[in-house]
Amino acid sequence: MADDSVKSEVSAQQQNDNGDDKSSQKTVNSNGEAPTEHQTLSKRQRKKLLKQQKWEEERELRKQRRKERKQQRRMQKLDHQEEEEGDIPSARKRICREVTPSSLRLMVDCSFDNLMQIKDVCKLHKQIQRCYAENRRALHPVQFYLTSLGGQLKQNMDEKDKGWVNWKDITIKTEHYSEVVAKEDLVYLTSDSPNVLEELDQNKAYVIGGLVDHNHHKGVTFERAKELGINHAQLPLSSFVKMNSRKVLAVNHVFEIILAYLEKGSWQEAFFTILPQRKGAVAVNQDGITIQEKEEKDSDSDTDTP
Repeated sequence: MADDSVKSEVSAQQQNDNGDDKSSQKTVNSNGEAPTEHQTLSKRQRKKLLKQQKWEEERELRKQRRKERKQQRRMQKLDHQEEEEGDIPSARKRICREVTPSSLRLMVDCSFDNLMQIKDVCKLHKQIQRCYAENRRALHPVQFYLTSLGGQLKQNMDEKDKGWVNWKDITIKTEHYSEVVAKEDLVYLTSDSPNVLEELDQNKAYVIGGLVDHNHHKGVTFERAKELGINHAQLPLSSFVKMNSRKVLAVNHVFEIILAYLEKGSWQEAFFTILPQRKGAVAVNQDGITIQEKEEKDSDSDTDTP
């Protein structure tokens, strides 16, 4: 019995020794070095770490793929638009191709600087800016002139719009318009003139008075034209439009009406395209009767008929 107990103790001791050897083998690698951090991570943690590394490595590839998909969508969109429009180009491209400069000259007379207050000079500056912008994008841009530029107006332009010195397709003069263009080629546009402008002469230079005076200086442009002995005329406004307010229009409105007439070939369309709603413009027929008045007159005659 004693021998059996001794044998069991010896075998137990051998098993313990073998277990220690196996555990020591697990904690020491073949090079006799301690295990790395990755070897101590769990299977899930190692999987997550590898996934993160792969994500970082493929960052540039994903960026390139996004760029390609974006380019592909853009091309598909353009193809779709071409299918819908057929051979018709976009409106912007069509306008660019069909632009035909006009030989007509439009001149803004800036010689009324001493008749305006600074707030009115600022308004005139904005109107001139509008004229320049509209002429740049017109289908038939005119030859645009600013004459007699100086005084408060030039100072205001220098202070609030320094880029005006780089304006293109415009002629800016300090001289009076009568010194820039021959008198026989000039036509002053003024609402006080008894002459009505029926057609535009491409060989003429039409002058617009650069004056914002809120009706304080009535007839001053007409008087200036007569003093210089140059031709004058008013736009055929009364022949096509009846307004609630006075017929005196802002500089940019006159300018834009002429641009619209060159494009549409119709004074009535030009007036109703440009005139602001506050003017209360109503179309009239050849007899000078508004459409509404004609309808009321026809209605009255119908009721009188038995």
